[in-house]
Amino acid sequence: MSLPRLSLSHRCFSLSRSRNGFASVTATARPQSAVEGADVGGEEDGGRGGDGDGGGCCNSNCWSSMLPDLLEEIVGRVEASDDRWPHRKNVVACACVCKKWRDVTKDMVKSPLETGRITFPSCLKQPGPRDSALQCLIKWDKRNSTFYLYLSVSSLAFSDYGKFLLAAKKYRHGAHIEYIISLDAYDLSQGSQAYVGKVSSDFIGTNFTIYDSQPPHSGAKPSSSRSRRRFASKQISPQVPAGNFEVGKVSYEFNLLKSRGPRRMVCSLRCPSSGESTADQIQNTRMKKLDASTAQAGYTVLKNKAPRWHEHLQCWCLNFHGRVTVASVKNLQLIATQDQSQPGGKGDEEEVLLQFGKVSDDTFTMDYRQPLSAFQAFAICLTSFGMKLACE
Repeated sequence: MSLPRLSLSHRCFSLSRSRNGFASVTATARPQSAVEGADVGGEEDGGRGGDGDGGGCCNSNCWSSMLPDLLEEIVGRVEASDDRWPHRKNVVACACVCKKWRDVTKDMVKSPLETGRITFPSCLKQPGPRDSALQCLIKWDKRNSTFYLYLSVSSLAFSDYGKFLLAAKKYRHGAHIEYIISLDAYDLSQGSQAYVGKVSSDFIGTNFTIYDSQPPHSGAKPSSSRSRRRFASKQISPQVPAGNFEVGKVSYEFNLLKSRGPRRMVCSLRCPSSGESTADQIQNTRMKKLDASTAQAGYTVLKNKAPRWHEHLQCWCLNFHGRVTVASVKNLQLIATQDQSQPGGKGDEEEVLLQFGKVSDDTFTMDYRQPLSAFQAFAICLTSFGMKLACE
């Protein structure tokens, strides 16, 4: 079957950048009516209109009546050719056309675990790739106490921030500190539709709790803290209830004797076991009729890799493979002592799962891999900012 020549970026779609960094698209069906402003920034399935047939484009027969084989061929070609941002926004554009296109695109786009690519916001809570780390950058706006996570465009191009993924803002409540994490770089409140989670500290600033806006398993109960109130939830998976669900803890060891060396830390995290979305995991848990205690079993435990003392440089050193260029107490590499994604649940203490380090006064690298997600890695890195006098 011969295929008609089709240029998605010129004939079908008008792309624009939405406030939260993921693409917005207007699909034009010539000469018929257009679908307007389908925003995929915070929804798992790539756009609004999931309860119906999509936008006006589907009500007309322009795109929804396309032959399934032809549609799969078109989306498959776009998925295969546009493997990097900013060109990957064409894949998002395909998911914005209508429900039929969205379903086909969802089937075509694989998780970061399999491909090492981040396409939809749902990918931010899925495990990273197995064989190589996803390389990211964190930009620290010190004046506004705000942090921005970007997907790197090059392993050594630290000035090019690349694709925006997440943002976080630091709030102080008395002696406690909270980092609110959002899909929207401009809307960083817990009542935001783009709210995806937060990190809260104790009054000393050495113990942190990571909260997800969505339940990690069926039967999970939200935190009873006063901040559990939620008013709107666009988020990653709008099909599941929103709240603040504890998914991990980060603890820094006290250094009362002031011995020389970097900070020591331990992380206990509930990591996603596959590339499934939160809604899919909950549905599968219900179908298998697992009880809550079984669903809660199994955490991944991480600790920082011990550095070595360099006699010539007179400092503690770790091999960051060129991804860290400035010495800092914040620099770290995390390895697993327990890893539920591995056979037997035992981690490989030689394999670095999260690497975080300084490259300039306000820029840091963050590289992560399975079993961590981008959201979890970002949350752990946020705990490194700020003074910890008892740990240094």
